[in-house]
Amino acid sequence: MDIKKELRLRKYLVEDILDKSLSKDGKPGVIFESMNYSLSAGGKRIRPILMLETARMFDSLAETDIYPLMASIEMIHTYSLIHDDLPCMDNDELRRGKPTNHMVYGEAMALLAGDGLLNYAYENMIKGLSNAHNKDGYILAMAEIANAAGVYGMVSGQVMDMECENKSPNKENLDFIHTNKTGALLRASVLSAGFAAGFSKEEEVSLREFAYSIGLMFQVVDDILDVIGDSKELGKNIGSDEENNKMTYTSVYGMEESLRKVDELERSAFKSLEIFGEKGEFLKEFTKYLAKRKN
Repeated sequence: MDIKKELRLRKYLVEDILDKSLSKDGKPGVIFESMNYSLSAGGKRIRPILMLETARMFDSLAETDIYPLMASIEMIHTYSLIHDDLPCMDNDELRRGKPTNHMVYGEAMALLAGDGLLNYAYENMIKGLSNAHNKDGYILAMAEIANAAGVYGMVSGQVMDMECENKSPNKENLDFIHTNKTGALLRASVLSAGFAAGFSKEEEVSLREFAYSIGLMFQVVDDILDVIGDSKELGKNIGSDEENNKMTYTSVYGMEESLRKVDELERSAFKSLEIFGEKGEFLKEFTKYLAKRKN
């Protein structure tokens, strides 16, 4: 399988769904321009692709049912990046190879664009409910995404990340940050598809293990790339974690242990997909790609 080619094809689908989901017209026009600037800035679209490919393992789910969920989880992810880049947070000037939102539209408009994307994501999910074949499963999927984005997920992870700046290495706090700041939304990408499909208890256990493994693996790779990555490939500046005195996997465990952890989590993700047989092959290839990624 040419995983890069396959991911490009899926990315085109995601881009089309996003283009049809977020309005470009409205007043004041600048807020829609700012929201679309960041949403259309590219990126790997990992979360909606994870959701799509998880859904494709279940014959019971009409693929189009999750299109609103796919668009919405990417809107939520993009809002978090806009806010993450603000001067009061990580103060980054480059994202996906382009100036960050606040560098183009100013801090106030960037803040509002993030707010707009977050709220639009919920509006979009609610609109999609009327067309869902399994409405109960769709509602559970919405709840999973909402929980992952909130104070019991991504927000709490971001808060802990800020609270731990300039603090001594602490494995418990680091696990909390990684499990919630990045991991929660990645897990929701997988589990929401399962809920929408009406997965069995056995399938849920396996997907939770897969989602946990891939979510943590993604963040550990991120920490590694911030030390040894290439800023041109990453589309953002490297070394920002060290500059901001962030608590990362590499700072707590060291580079050698971080690389070993990626291998361990990759194997765990593979094992958790065994229950799905051949239907899990794409997600295994996707996992390999994410473990070896350079951006």
